[in-house]
Amino acid sequence: MDTAPPELLRERLLPWYRAVARDLPWRRRPTPYQVLLSELMLQQTRVETVIPYFERFVARWPTLEALAAASDEEVLGAWAGLGYYRRARSLLAAARAARDRGGLPRDPDALRRLPGVGPYTAGAIASIAHGVPAAAVDGNVERVLCRVDGVHDDPRRAAARRALTARAEAITAPGVAGEVTQALMELGATVCTPRRPRCDRCPWSDACVARAAGEAEQLPRLPARKAPRAEEGVAGLLVDEGRVLLGQRPPGLLGGLWEPVLGQGVPRTAAAIRDVFAARTGLTVEVTGALGEVRHVFTHRVLTLDVHAVRRVGGRLRGDGSYEALAWADLEAPGLPLSVLARKLLACGARSPSPVAADR
Repeated sequence: MDTAPPELLRERLLPWYRAVARDLPWRRRPTPYQVLLSELMLQQTRVETVIPYFERFVARWPTLEALAAASDEEVLGAWAGLGYYRRARSLLAAARAARDRGGLPRDPDALRRLPGVGPYTAGAIASIAHGVPAAAVDGNVERVLCRVDGVHDDPRRAAARRALTARAEAITAPGVAGEVTQALMELGATVCTPRRPRCDRCPWSDACVARAAGEAEQLPRLPARKAPRAEEGVAGLLVDEGRVLLGQRPPGLLGGLWEPVLGQGVPRTAAAIRDVFAARTGLTVEVTGALGEVRHVFTHRVLTLDVHAVRRVGGRLRGDGSYEALAWADLEAPGLPLSVLARKLLACGARSPSPVAADR
């Protein structure tokens, strides 16, 4: 079965999209800033989760310039709970760089020179906000194109990626570039799904090579994911008159966010939590009880922490450990940007400690 001409695919795609497109807040007034914001938020995150975050960001920072003037801590705090915090830092860096250059440019190559903006995000901004016929190939679009053309190559390989980008550009056209880009995303998100694709609802069903071959659900052919590695550690809640000691993580994973004092890759013992406090805060603590276990899944690892209640018995708080800063915060309403992991740990503070051997 030959692949369908791009003009035919476009002619079928657009009427379908106009009839079924979801009413999403970033589609109502797709300014360059709102496209940048929504696309970074939507990376590896469900639409339903993103909507309230997007609306809060736009209400608080309605323009690119307003966001660029915000502090790192303000943006990380507003992002808290959405996960993948590198996206928040990329968003802020891109907003500041674009502001300094007079706004988000039209040209995809110029967009890609902004920090944190890759080919997909650049194509999305150029096509949706500026009407430039540029391709924006994310996982959804990748899957749609692999299936309609019967592509068996690994789409993450450079040659296959170039071919898919060229195919998306051929389907796109001046005057409807933004609609085509969003229609391809919509098709992958709602119909041409990874499992159990709804081929009976697809505007391309009779032009789909994979469907004709009975292998729609088998494409695209991606390499098997590695199983996440297991990692263990400890965390301690040091609470004094309703305030808990928090540390600010250095640049890197969850960088800039605050958390109860913890140690990763150490034994799950009371002795380990004492060592962690001494090394990271300068304080000598005594473990007063066990508060339970917290398990958190990152992209490539699963972290399991034993959580302890601790009491200060000596030492002097110092800021030369591995945290960027240390601060006391209200246990119930810290007022600092926290990761989901940190929130899980703080929730343990509401539990009654169970006995634990001091020398364990």
